Parts: sequence; structure tokens; C-alpha cells
Amino acid sequence: MSNPSGTSHAPPSFRSGSLDDPKLTAALKTLELTVRRRLDGVLHGDHLGLIPGPGSEPGDARMYQPGDDVRQMDWSVTARTTHPHVRQMVADRELETWLVIDLSASLDFGTALCQKRDLAVAAAAAVTHLTSGGGNRIGAVVANGERLIRIPARTGRIHARSMLRTIATTPHARDGVRGDLRGAIESLRRPQRKRGLAVVISDFLGEIDWQRSLRAISARHDMLGVEILDPRDLELPDVGDVVLHDPETGRTREFSVTPTLRADYARAAQHHRQQVEAALRGCGAPVMPLRTDRDWIADVVRFVSTRRHTFGAPNSGRVPRQ
Repeated sequence: MSNPSGTSHAPPSFRSGSLDDPKLTAALKTLELTVRRRLDGVLHGDHLGLIPGPGSEPGDARMYQPGDDVRQMDWSVTARTTHPHVRQMVADRELETWLVIDLSASLDFGTALCQKRDLAVAAAAAVTHLTSGGGNRIGAVVANGERLIRIPARTGRIHARSMLRTIATTPHARDGVRGDLRGAIESLRRPQRKRGLAVVISDFLGEIDWQRSLRAISARHDMLGVEILDPRDLELPDVGDVVLHDPETGRTREFSVTPTLRADYARAAQHHRQQVEAALRGCGAPVMPLRTDRDWIADVVRFVSTRRHTFGAPNSGRVPRQ
């Protein structure tokens, strides 16, 4: 969904890294207002929700009807009344969402409207808004490759603002420090958490060594992958000789950008994206791509709108109404 009007819908910058910086406070407030105005206006309150299967808490017993699951038979009531009864289950409608946010050095980059890091914070804000309310809880695991920050899952707008502030001020990794997305995902496995929604926000660059960990998480939680992209992640410009630095390895190399190199780079980038998407979908996680050169909030709206009936329920991706 492009922005034909030419108006910039870039997320605000969070580069100060200081909790007390008034610019950070203003940026977070701007982000909150943008998310609430655009998402509420389009979705009319249809936030992401979760109803885990038929329910997780026992409710009242009722007479057995043909087609009922015999595994739900209530034998004590059946024996007492001499009529077959089943125990109804009450669905747990409180959603617990966990964000896994990759803020490794590869996200400290952007050649269009914003840095990928700013877009990752914006994505976290959007998911927070879409899953808030009704007693729902949200927490986060933030990783930059050398630090892992855990934010407990709690309810309320004050907690949500504090969490986003912590995410936005996560320190940048030192040069030469690789990201550790697998470690961040693994941190969700212990201690075991209540069934809920796990959202992984990353550019997913580098080795795909996190698939097994994500599959283990998906056995208990619904999943969503948010892929943060910049145009230069997908193709090289025709710039001739260029010096490139990889902040996650610390290496610097000089290249001559030829048509052959550009074609090879684009082909390798496309192949990697296909592998990432296949790995996520293999874990039951739909992928929401967000780009630094697009109207990111419009892309969120489009994704949620099209997934409203196919995302959220276990193994079916359905979005139930709360």
C-alpha cells in the first residue's frame, strides 16, 4: 500500500537513547497518537484477540447432544442424573502477548524514511495497541546481541508506555557484536508461560538458526512474524565503487557494484526472504513485512484487515472478536 499523496508516514526517531530526553517523550507520544488514530479509525475496535480452542476452564454441565465431544463427558453428573452430560468449557479471553524484539546492529540502518530500528519500535507500538484492553497483558524480550532485556507481562496503558520507552532506549550493540535472535526466542520457553500470542520483530538477516526454537514456542502460542526491511536489504543501487561496513562482524570491504553483482545480490536477498518466510510459516507464523520506504501504519492496517478471519486461533489463524 503506497502513499500516493506523498505525505510521509515515517515513525518518529528514537535515536537519543535517553529515558529523560524530552524528544523521546514527544516521539513516543506522537507514535501513540498515530497508532490509535489510524488503527481505531480503520478497524473500529476489532483488535487482535485470542480464544484458545474451545476453552481452558471448566464451566457448567449440560445434557449430551449428538455431535458433542465424548472426551468432555461429565461422568459424575451422568451417574447422578442417569442421563449423559458433558462439561462445557469457558474460553479464557484474556490475551497474554509476548514481543521478541531484535535490535541488533543490522537494524541501526535505514536509507529511506527512517531507520529499521525506529520501525521495529513502531511495530511494537502497533501490536501493543492491537492487543491491549480487556485485562490483556503484554510483555517483551529485547535483544541487541550483547544484552537481553526482559519486561514482565502486565496490563494497562501506563505499563504499555513504560515498555515502549524501555524498548526505544535499548542500548546499541558494540561494533562487531552479532545479533542473537535464537537466544531471545529461547528465553520465552523458560519459565513456561500462559498460552498466548508471541510476536517476533526482526529483519531476520543472517543465519536461520532460530527455527527449532520458534517451533517449540509455536506448540504453545500463536505466532506472528514482523519482518523489518529497507530497500538496500533487497537490492544494491548502481553506485560504482563503494565501501561497506558490517556492524555485526566489524568487517569493512570495498566493492565495485557491477550489474552482475547487483543481480547476484538481489537473487540472494530474494532467496533468503523466501527461506525466512518458509521457516516462519513452518511454525504457523504469518509474516507481516514492514518497509522503511512505505507507509508502515497502512501496511499494518491492511495486514490485520485481511487476516481478521484467518489469524489468531490455534492452527487455523483466525482472528476472533473480543
